[in-house]
Amino acid sequence: MTPSPLSIPVVASESTPVKRAWLDQSDESLRAWFAERGEKPMRIRQVRQWLFQQRAESFAGMTDLPQKLREQLDAEFTIFGSVIDRHMIATDGTQKLVLRWQDGRRIECVMIPEGERRTACISTQVGCAMGCVFCASGLNGVERNLTRGEILEELIRIRNVTAPGERLTNVVVMGMGEPMANLDNLLAALDTAGRKDGLDLGARHVTISTVGLPVKMRRLAEHGKAYHLAVSLHAPNDELRSQIVPTNQHTGIEPILAAADAYFEQTGRQVTYEYVVLGGINDQPIHATQLANLLRGRKAYVNLIPFNAVEGLPYRDPKPRDLRHLIDTLRSAGVAVNIRKRKGADIDAACGQLRRKVEAEAQANAAQATADARAALATN
Repeated sequence: MTPSPLSIPVVASESTPVKRAWLDQSDESLRAWFAERGEKPMRIRQVRQWLFQQRAESFAGMTDLPQKLREQLDAEFTIFGSVIDRHMIATDGTQKLVLRWQDGRRIECVMIPEGERRTACISTQVGCAMGCVFCASGLNGVERNLTRGEILEELIRIRNVTAPGERLTNVVVMGMGEPMANLDNLLAALDTAGRKDGLDLGARHVTISTVGLPVKMRRLAEHGKAYHLAVSLHAPNDELRSQIVPTNQHTGIEPILAAADAYFEQTGRQVTYEYVVLGGINDQPIHATQLANLLRGRKAYVNLIPFNAVEGLPYRDPKPRDLRHLIDTLRSAGVAVNIRKRKGADIDAACGQLRRKVEAEAQANAAQATADARAALATN
């Protein structure tokens, strides 16, 4: 018998006072804080080691710090600025977290196991403004950017659900939001995560996805880190792409490809083109030929992603013969192509799906509580 996906309910206190998030503090501000209390800067390193290497989730357990200092830290800072609203574990080992921040907003992040790999898929925004028609993340638009510390927190939260002794080996920035629209905070978080005293994540094991913002793509190339770039293409011509990815009306495919070519020239990293295959929409023979012509001669890799059904959206999976023709056409043109495996399907692991369910449940529970309270008042 196939085991059912596991949902771990989390009970969180609504009355916890708002404290400063440790992960959002600069080294300068932390040095000043410790100096005011007569403590040396080495205390920052000790806290970092507990957080990044020892998996500490509270200051109380940091036993090489004086008791009084632990109490002072706990009074002013919080290690985690979120609570886990939902923790889902799929039958294939994929784990998804819905995190709720202190302002009540929610995001999703995922841990994907694959052999010896442990990949974190993280979000950069609450919601998304790009409006891709097939994606659940952007159905309600974008609410705000995540901070540097919140992005770091996602990585630590995901690392902490791996087995003891395991570490994150890879990161894909393919969760909720457009990474290039929050590039400064993302790069700051990745720089910290990449440090030896952080999560020791090498740049070559990090993939940053984008819908295609040419100016920001060129800026990323100038950052000096060899991150892997993935461009969400989804269509082989401007007319169709503008229907699927509305922001294409302001950019166009050619400027995006030019920026991707420049990224390859500057970093030496082959660019991946993500292509969500929508049955009957972008998977016909004409689309296969156009896509092959578009990428022929480029140092490119195509990642085909068969559509993952989203409740309320009118799209369907591609037919096997159409998917096969798309693959054969690309390979005949010398374009490397792969089909992305579907992971965590039984826990709504596609971006934004579980978050929407959790928020709908929360709204329903709140409405029921209000109705119950009104009924109680009426009977009194």
